[in-house]
This record gives sequence, C-alpha cells and structure tokens, in this order.
Amino acid sequence: MKAAKAKETDEQISRYADMFSALGTEPRLRIMRLLLSAHPDGMIASDVSREIGLSASNLSHHLEKLKHEGLVNVRREGTFLWYSANADALRELLGFLYAECCTRNKAVEPKAIALCC
Repeated sequence: MKAAKAKETDEQISRYADMFSALGTEPRLRIMRLLLSAHPDGMIASDVSREIGLSASNLSHHLEKLKHEGLVNVRREGTFLWYSANADALRELLGFLYAECCTRNKAVEPKAIALCC
C-alpha cells in the first residue's frame, strides 16, 4: 500500500513539474494571466494574439503546450476556438504548493497567502 502511495505521489510530482515547466516561459505566463482575467468565458485566439502581441503560429504553439499540460481548455463555437484557463488544474497545482509550504512545515504562514491574494 505504501509503495502504491509513493508511486502516486511520484506521478503527481512529475505532472506538477510538467505544469510548472509549461508556465515557465514569459509568453505562456502572460497568456495564463490574460485567460484568467477573462475567466470563465475565455477568449478567442485572435484576441489573445492581439493582447499578447504574438503571431498566430507562435500563439498556437504556446496554447498547445498549455492545453497539453491541462492548464488551458479549448472549445469550438462555429469557426472560433475559445481558450480558457483551467481553474481546476490551477487550483490543484496551487493546492500542492500550499500543502507543502503552509501546512506540513509552515514555511509560509497561511495568513500570508491570504493577505497577498
């Protein structure tokens, strides 16, 4: 049972590392901030491109990486693709950090997190 729990944790850590890696570029972080500001409706790709200042092909590359890591959802409405931040995935990722830094060893006091938000 303990080995299964350790494997699950290793898989989760690997998944979170991939998510952080996807967020680890300036354009992708800008895209996520913009999509979060448009939550829950999201934005069409051309509006994201205009706001961020990326070419369509460059934006497509970044959105695909974010989508692949589960950080962005996409839906089709007619001829438009609407992109939105996956709030559940972000909540999970933040929960992982919160559990490690604020509950296990109190490296950061929970009040400090609430104050900065």
